[in-house]
Amino acid sequence: MTGVLVLAGTPIGQAGDAPPRLAAELSGADVVAAEDTRRLKRLCSDLGITLSGRVVSYFEGNEQARTPALLEALLAGERVVLVTDAGMPSVSDPGYRLVAAAVEHDVRVTAVPGPSAVLTALAVCGLPVDRFCFEGFLPRKAGERGRRLAALAAEERTMVFFEAPHRTEAALAAMAEALGEDRPAAVCRELTKTHEEVRRGPLGELVAWAAEGVRGEVTIVVEGSSGAPALDTDPGTLRAAVADLEAAGSTRKEAIAEVAKRAGLPKREVYDVVHR
Repeated sequence: MTGVLVLAGTPIGQAGDAPPRLAAELSGADVVAAEDTRRLKRLCSDLGITLSGRVVSYFEGNEQARTPALLEALLAGERVVLVTDAGMPSVSDPGYRLVAAAVEHDVRVTAVPGPSAVLTALAVCGLPVDRFCFEGFLPRKAGERGRRLAALAAEERTMVFFEAPHRTEAALAAMAEALGEDRPAAVCRELTKTHEEVRRGPLGELVAWAAEGVRGEVTIVVEGSSGAPALDTDPGTLRAAVADLEAAGSTRKEAIAEVAKRAGLPKREVYDVVHR
């Protein structure tokens, strides 16, 4: 018989949030593959358990090289438990390669459900969450990041992103540029931890807030597009759209902001067209 691959969710903040099965799976595993063996040691101490199986490191840098040996253990009938630093393996964390290899060789794959920064952020963000999509980490390079966000400008579902604290300001600025400064969003920082903070507001305001510095693990939630029809970006269409909104009672500033949002353009570009 082949073994079993267990993807085990770990706490994203407080050890008390660990699912009840986690301790049993870790203590009974033949092999524990951990993103960070030092964090695993601390987690086991918090849970009051001792590992009986062997422990191997399994992180982004060695994931590809370590997968064949772990697959061999599974094919030999061993129970392999995979844990990452926080949350569910495979969700923007190591795990996909091993899962794919196990599935290809008809090895059973199961999971210990646990805390998730994605679902926790959605629950507390205050934005519509009946439909959502997870976008993970944005590209680090500005050009690639801008293109990714431009492709999401018309996305109607609420979007969830992970981001490093030192890149949060740049990410929010790129979102404001591509999606509009008035797009509602929430920055969820240090979820479930002592210094948990959820900052809600338009993207433009969140950029200014992030300029003061951001610390800790960051999850960003952005409301989807309203679904209003996109505008052509030729100057005549933009000027006419602004004039129509002004005639309906909007201020010029409000009209420019709305047209920029619908056209997927920065407000300054629409402003230049109107005042040219």
